Amino acid sequence: MRIWAGFWLVALIWGSSFMLIRVGVEYVHPLHLVFIRTGIAAIGLGLIMVAFRRPIPHDPKTILSLVAVGLINTLLPFLLITWGEVRIDSGLASVLQATAALFTLIIAHFTFNDERMTPRKIIGLLCGFVGVVVLAARSSQGGTQGADALAGQLAIVLASLCYAFGATFSRTVIKSKVEPVVLSAIAMLSASLGAALLIGIGTAAGLMPSHTPVDLKTDALIAVIVLGVVNTFVAYLIFYEIVRALGAARASMVTYIVPAIGLLLGVIFLHEKLDIYIILGAGLIFTAIGIVNIRLGQRQKPILSVVEPKAAPAGD
Repeated sequence: MRIWAGFWLVALIWGSSFMLIRVGVEYVHPLHLVFIRTGIAAIGLGLIMVAFRRPIPHDPKTILSLVAVGLINTLLPFLLITWGEVRIDSGLASVLQATAALFTLIIAHFTFNDERMTPRKIIGLLCGFVGVVVLAARSSQGGTQGADALAGQLAIVLASLCYAFGATFSRTVIKSKVEPVVLSAIAMLSASLGAALLIGIGTAAGLMPSHTPVDLKTDALIAVIVLGVVNTFVAYLIFYEIVRALGAARASMVTYIVPAIGLLLGVIFLHEKLDIYIILGAGLIFTAIGIVNIRLGQRQKPILSVVEPKAAPAGD
């Protein structure tokens, strides 16, 4: 019972990431938000590594692989999602990010012999991408504002593509017996340092402010801190326990629930519009994920990384 309570808690926490990002980007530059979020998580996960004496890999190849995971599966998608949510609603972002599972199918088909495409998966992919087209059609009717929204949607889809590449690459890294907490800690540190570097470049080029506003509103400040402490650090630790107790396949089912929670939280707390485009597009994408993942009477493999890097699990 305790493990399943943790399962639903993680789904709620990761689902709320989109809402918190939307609140935060009203006052904080996307790069600053990503830097703070990943920095907090990197410190927390690093302390866990030290406290439990988890071994750190020393060979350059493994370290470079972990850094690559941090850049591809954390920094880039976090930044794309955060930038995208400046332009679109949090609920729409959560639905679009669910397409990571569909992109993972395509990439895995060309990468792993045991993940080949089947007619059922093809049907699921077509259904999912029709859902994306429906959501894009919603924004195409808004002129200049619609073009900005389309750019935001494209950023979320690109983030999903990053997660798909990261998931496939992480599967290779996991084979090297790197513990999840070690992978996550190094990946988060890499993402945080990468964000700091981009901030330095952006500031020097005069493209962004050098620091966050000192007079942040309380809700924005809380959103940014909660994103780092709860949604990125604490949720990872809970997820590890769920994986140990339920196994990777059942634990990964949490990522199928997250988009629906993100959509509902945006409607309830941010008063985001729920129209026929959202309902139909979300329905098609959720149906697609069900088609490609639910195998009645069979033991299913997890589709990695819909929200967070699942070698450690995102948020978004």
